[in-house]
Amino acid sequence: MICFPNAKINLGLHITAKRKDGYHDIETCMVPIPLYDALEMIVDKKTVFDVSGLAIPGDEKDNLILKALKLLRKDFNDLPNVHINLLKNIPMGAGLGGGSADAAFGLTLMNKLFELHLEDWFLEDYAAQLGSDCAFFIQNTPKIATGRGEILELVDIDLKGDHIILVKPPIHIGTKEAYAGVNPKKPNESLKEILADKSLWKTLLVNDFEACIFPKYPELAAIKKQLYEMGAYYAAMSGSGSTVFGLFGEKPKKISWPETYFTFGGLL
Repeated sequence: MICFPNAKINLGLHITAKRKDGYHDIETCMVPIPLYDALEMIVDKKTVFDVSGLAIPGDEKDNLILKALKLLRKDFNDLPNVHINLLKNIPMGAGLGGGSADAAFGLTLMNKLFELHLEDWFLEDYAAQLGSDCAFFIQNTPKIATGRGEILELVDIDLKGDHIILVKPPIHIGTKEAYAGVNPKKPNESLKEILADKSLWKTLLVNDFEACIFPKYPELAAIKKQLYEMGAYYAAMSGSGSTVFGLFGEKPKKISWPETYFTFGGLL
């Protein structure tokens, strides 16, 4: 079986509180976008994990797909071994949720492959145990996320027909680095009310990480400025970076960066 985990962008991101468990409470709107990995699983004699495409740093056993399999085996101890093939295309340290998407799509794929018949809410519970953004990718539709990112609420966002430019410069921003510079606070405006009116997005739809990351990496601020000069109706850094994206009502005529991973096409 094969599936195609997609990336996401964040429309607004507020860091609202530091939690006792070491995590942070957030408020954000996550939207799926058409940038994909490819994930294949085949029942085999032993479990093998092969990766091609972009290199994944770190120890293989820490990969969230393998952790998802281990998590399922706690409740379903007779699961067969699988040969896992991951073609990695979504860059790491980019704020696009690629690792979280792989984990969530992996859970969904295992659910089908092993005929577990688990409903979405059950899969979301497993996904939330793997990572803060993982649960979002189970239903994979625009959601407002709160708590660590695992509390999800449907939101009416229609970006069909709009176009997106993703610019990922050769900068890796670790989650720990990003959170080290923020001062958690409750937002003054309602995210849901801002999202309901696109004319407010440029001035009121804020990613809190930009205030501490842009001074350290001024090229990211310059990319955001250029996207607006190209005609974007909204531009921002996604997640904790370092991807900066622009949303356009019409297809942009010119792309200025060799670091652009994916350019335009209607959003998911």
